[in-house]
This record gives sequence, structure tokens and C-alpha cells, in this order.
Amino acid sequence: MELLHTEPALFSGLVLLFSLLVGSFLNVVIHRLPKMMEAEWQAQCAELRGEPIPDAPRYNLSLPRSACIKCGHQITALENIPLLSWLWLRGRCSSCGTAISARYPLVELLTALLSAAAAWKWGLSVQTLGALLLVWTLIALAFIDLDTTLLPDSLTLPLVWLGLLFNLGGHFASLPDAVIGAMAGYGVLWSVYWLFKLATGKEGMGYGDFKLLAAIGAWLGWQLLPVTLLLSSVVGAAIGIAMIVLVKHDRRVPIPFGPYLAGGGLVALFFGADLTQAYLAQF
Repeated sequence: MELLHTEPALFSGLVLLFSLLVGSFLNVVIHRLPKMMEAEWQAQCAELRGEPIPDAPRYNLSLPRSACIKCGHQITALENIPLLSWLWLRGRCSSCGTAISARYPLVELLTALLSAAAAWKWGLSVQTLGALLLVWTLIALAFIDLDTTLLPDSLTLPLVWLGLLFNLGGHFASLPDAVIGAMAGYGVLWSVYWLFKLATGKEGMGYGDFKLLAAIGAWLGWQLLPVTLLLSSVVGAAIGIAMIVLVKHDRRVPIPFGPYLAGGGLVALFFGADLTQAYLAQF
């Protein structure tokens, strides 16, 4: 432990290697959690209609084993090594040659790099543990929302309470600032939602966005919410306009806001205090 304290590069390297495994697990969460939610909704609907709940094979985060979506070839341990297996297989199934999305190794690499950055910034400390939990959950939420336009309560709500619990010790913000951050994060987007709906008759965002910003406020405090909102709004607007202009994205098709909120929260986690001080210094 003393060696890890005195050698931040060693500690960051170990966190990087471990987080590659976490990134591989996050790929499973991103792919399977929405399907698990859908199956649960179908079972609830069948129960409300008084129909028998249909039998289905057991499906969760551990079962069944990962397999090729085309030929059903089960992924072996050697084929499931983060980053290396994808490179060794040249991005294709070893059985049928079907292309494996490059997003899988990208999620693993993103998870590892951000985790190593947190370890380097805070060292062997409680802050690093909290930052890792926040980083991993935000990555999972961002990609789930990107795929499905859903931000599962099973991730956002525990993230709110974990942020408040973590800040009982004032690790990223004081407890009063964290409580106000959770309230303000939810309240700001809730207000925007209703103002937009009253003005246009349409829903501009989902309730999951409120909960995600509340979670970021609970972890980082209300002071970093402006940075998070500014970054996510500017980047989201720029990408949204580019998609409409360049790729003719249908304006009626919603663009998920969760990835931009998650990205803004990650920037605020690492650089929010510096950005806020630099801005205030101008005045």
C-alpha cells in the first residue's frame, strides 16, 4: 500500500488494467440491461392483462454466455480478453467471420483511460473510489441512452443516493452542497421540460435526464452544475445541428441528451473547479 501511495504511475497502471475488465463488463450491461427491462415490462403488461407470463430462457447480466449474434458461437475466455482479443480476431467472429463492432474495444479503452486519469489525479484515496464508480456508471448510461434513448432508473437513482452517501464525508462537495445539487439538477431540467411542453405541446426530453443531472449534482455539488449544463448543451446543440444539416437527420426523431450530460459531468469531475475559477477570474 505504501508503494502505491509513493508510486502514482504504478497505481494508475494497475487501475488501468483492472478497468479494462470493468469496461468489458460495462459492454455487457449496455447490451443486456435494456433487454432485461423490456422483458420485465412485457411480463408486467401480461400480468395487468390477466394473461399468463410467457416462459423465457433465463437472461441477466451473467446468463447466457456471450455469443456471436449471427452464428451463436459462444465466446471463449481467450476471445474475451479486453482489447487484445478484438485485435487478435481482427474484429471478426472466429467461427463465421461476422464483424464485431469496434465499439466494444472503444468502451473498454475509454473506461480504462478515464479510470487511470482518476487514479492519477486523486491517488490511492477514497476520492478515487468514488470517481471510478461515477465514471463507470456515466459511461454505461451514456451508451445505453445512445442506443435506446433510455436512462434506466436502476442506474440513475442509485447514483443519486450513492453521491449523497459519498459526500457525507465531503469528498467532492459538502453534504449541503450535494443535497442542493441533487435538487437543483432535477429541478432545472424539470422546469425546462415543462416550459418547453407548455410552449410547444411537445416533450423536449425524458425524465431520465432530470435524474441523471440530479445524480451529477449529488456527486459534484450545485457549484459544478452550470459547467455541466453549459458543456452538455453547447456540444449537444452543435452535434444536433450538424446531424440535421449534414446527414439530414429527421427533426422528429429524438436525439438522446444523456451522453452529453454524462460527458459534461465527466469534464466537470476532472476540470470543473478549474474551469469555474478561470471563468470567475475574468470578473
